[in-house]
Amino acid sequence: MTSERYEHRLRAVRVRATAVAALAVAVALVAAGIGLVVGLRTELSADVRDAARARASDVARVIEAGRGVPAPTVSAPDEEFLQVVDADGAVVAASENVAGQPALARLDPGESASVDTPLDDDPFMVVAVGARDDGRQLVVLAGRDAAGVSDATNTVTWLLLIGLPVLLVLAAAATWIAVGRALRRVARAEAAQRRFVSDASHELRSPVATVRQHAEVALAHPERSDTGSLAGTVLDEAVRMQRLVDDLLLLARADESALLRGGRRPVDLDDLVLAEARRLRSASPGVRVDSTAVGAARVTGDEDALGRLVRNLGENAARHARTRVTFALTDAGDGWVRLLVEDDGPGIPAADRERVLGRFVRLDDSRARGAGGAGLGLAIVAEVAGAHRGRVQVGVSEVLGGARFVVMLPSAGE
Repeated sequence: MTSERYEHRLRAVRVRATAVAALAVAVALVAAGIGLVVGLRTELSADVRDAARARASDVARVIEAGRGVPAPTVSAPDEEFLQVVDADGAVVAASENVAGQPALARLDPGESASVDTPLDDDPFMVVAVGARDDGRQLVVLAGRDAAGVSDATNTVTWLLLIGLPVLLVLAAAATWIAVGRALRRVARAEAAQRRFVSDASHELRSPVATVRQHAEVALAHPERSDTGSLAGTVLDEAVRMQRLVDDLLLLARADESALLRGGRRPVDLDDLVLAEARRLRSASPGVRVDSTAVGAARVTGDEDALGRLVRNLGENAARHARTRVTFALTDAGDGWVRLLVEDDGPGIPAADRERVLGRFVRLDDSRARGAGGAGLGLAIVAEVAGAHRGRVQVGVSEVLGGARFVVMLPSAGE
């Protein structure tokens, strides 16, 4: 797939994801807005109804007490009224603002309704409460203006009509940005994977080609072939391929967060460092390996993975050192263990100190692959340190003048 087609596909995914998210948010906002308006209207109407019922009940209690039918009075003539009617609907008593008016509602005791009144063009909420006066059945009607309910719900409705589109635009913009960031991470991951596969294939192709070349020569000229030399070449290339495959498998486990297969347990890191120093003295007799600064230090982690970290640092230092490699290990006392590996080689340019911890990175592209490795050793160091919640710093040795690697790992007590 070409780069343009891939970018077009990612852009289409981003547009679809944003559209779906915006639609879902719109449906949710509309449903929430309708629920809010309906709930608000219901609650406010209930408040008006309760206030009218309380006022009618007060008048009904006076009548039930045998004090006769009082002359109802209201404090806000424009917002409420009171009427007392008999079973035939004739008005027995009424507040001054509806005096002389016929019964403003035909309700049985306990009922309520929204009715139009002469007081206002807006409807009133009317509640009926029954009362008995000397055997006569009466109904107390209390009405309250419900215009406030409509005004409040209309205001909220307009606010929602203005606010919901704004919220929808903000949600769509946030989704667009979030999806874009996620897709960029996916694109980087896919690019890294393609590069990883390409580099791995290239690295494996070289030893396979070497073995094939020597085998073809041996088959074409058996009289000139040296079985021992051919076997040695095949063995060297097989060992090289095995190490490369092992490195690739380790990095694959790191990508799956399964690097620490042995679990976490206390590990004496000084034992691993001293063992690597002894191995380098034997494997690199021309290099002086100094481990006098290695002190006792214990960390919690996978011993095999930590051993691989120490070995890769040692091999890298010995490969580039002219005459000397130095190991130092100290317990910093602040919850960290500090491992230092230095050499007196050419060092690492400042611009490459971050890049050198990447995969398949070789700063000297012209050197032999067999001597220089596949460029995975320091990447493994960084992965192992990260899996142990540590970090790797690359610099220049002030004493030896070459490369300086500092690995910080949490101590066993942390």
